[in-house]
Amino acid sequence: MRFFNTSGPVVAADHYCIPPLERLNLNEIRRLIRDKRYFVMHAPRQTGKTSGLLALRDLLNAEGDYRCVYVNVEGGQALREDVERVTRTILTELASRARSIGDDFLFEGWPIIFVESGPGAALREALTRWAEASPKPLVLLIDEIDALIGDALLSVLRQLRAGYDRRPESFPQSVILCGVRDVRDYRIRSSSTNAIITGGSAFNIKARSLRLGDFSRDEVIALLAQHTEETGQVFTPAALETIWTQTQGQPWLVNALADETCFYGEAAEDRSRPITAADILDAREQLILRRETHLDQLTDKLQEERVRRVVEPLLSGTEQSAFSTRDLEYVRDLGLVAQDTPLRIANPIYSEVVPRELTYATQAGLVQDPAWYVHADGSLDVEKLMAAFQTFFREHSEHWVGRFQYREAGPQLLLQAFLQRIVNSGGRIEREYGLGHMRTDLLMIWPQAERTRKFVIECKILHKSLKRTIAEGLEKTAEYIDRCDAEKGHLVIFDRRKGKRWKDKIFHCRRTSNSGVEIDVWGM
Repeated sequence: MRFFNTSGPVVAADHYCIPPLERLNLNEIRRLIRDKRYFVMHAPRQTGKTSGLLALRDLLNAEGDYRCVYVNVEGGQALREDVERVTRTILTELASRARSIGDDFLFEGWPIIFVESGPGAALREALTRWAEASPKPLVLLIDEIDALIGDALLSVLRQLRAGYDRRPESFPQSVILCGVRDVRDYRIRSSSTNAIITGGSAFNIKARSLRLGDFSRDEVIALLAQHTEETGQVFTPAALETIWTQTQGQPWLVNALADETCFYGEAAEDRSRPITAADILDAREQLILRRETHLDQLTDKLQEERVRRVVEPLLSGTEQSAFSTRDLEYVRDLGLVAQDTPLRIANPIYSEVVPRELTYATQAGLVQDPAWYVHADGSLDVEKLMAAFQTFFREHSEHWVGRFQYREAGPQLLLQAFLQRIVNSGGRIEREYGLGHMRTDLLMIWPQAERTRKFVIECKILHKSLKRTIAEGLEKTAEYIDRCDAEKGHLVIFDRRKGKRWKDKIFHCRRTSNSGVEIDVWGM
């Protein structure tokens, strides 16, 4: 039986998959190779880049016009800027990969070339001699190129550039560099020259940059249908919609949700049981709680200053931002934010993971007994919960907010950490935030025996007069209540003006929006 793949390249015999070549722009790639171009293919991690390269290699070799070799240079990452050892590692891997497709030229010859040419020229000379000996033009696919760092990366890029004018008779006809980022975004610190060098200047022979996109909605449905065809187990329409909505087609997330649900959840025991939306949401929670490697790698980037400059305004909802175009390109290349406008986190799962990660240590330090907010019938006393947070915020906010790296979003993050500790005992929180929203929307979902209850909590920073901020907040909160079919709404106004006394900031009242919806307003 095939299964959903969450690690490594896809193998059609083992995995449900969208054929990798169908996800590439083959016409453009063929044209670039035919025209002897060197170009870049990039995409976030676990999107399908390696699967696409391996499928392209097999296609080109089967057609017979080129000799195409794939090589992964990630092994050089651990060697840091040791150019000699990195070059040896790359040549060893390249010779082995070439031998696997029936070309032994480099296998025994590269050590001699290395001794004769030295680490700064061995790769260029090896490719020159190999191209001259090959009966067909060489096409080289270099994967994980941005795993290399500093002088080691510079050496590879410059050696490829040095032989460029000798193609195709004495150098590869075409080279594809593949990694997470476009080469233009490389800012390479050279230890030998004590300088920052951009990838664009080190590899100015690049013709194009191609980005491998996420799955389309139709591709998500087609992938899941393969499981139904092989096992008879169906996904309800709501489950299909939930997978698409939660992942927005990010390939690893799609496969991980489906794998968790179909092979490890209750549905794995009984193939006659359909996969429901609730199953998908349960699987989502399990992936987040386990801090799966894919999610952990992504959230690790939150510690980088250029990532903070983009993400912090999203979390706080402010209209002001200090990030540059380069910052935005980098965070988009990571897959953390969407490729199109408006600027937002790429999908709801990442939107959930980001604040949870930023508040993880804070949650662990908060001592709250969830049972205190739960009635005997299992219902959640949200008003009591909000009053407790208001007291907590007054007493401890300066201490806790100061701990956050993302201080501008500190009040919102502290509220989310406080609430997360409570809902972990049986509910969940859905979040909406984005640049220029001037608010953070939280939807608390609390299952009870007879029905699932929903409560909206909207956070706003006091940015105009209090009266106007409340008026605007009431209307937005009422809209969100209607959209989510929630039974109650709470509007939280954070007053961050310096010199304001707490007794003037703390209040609780009930107001009515223009549409007639009653909403509790909390000042903090």
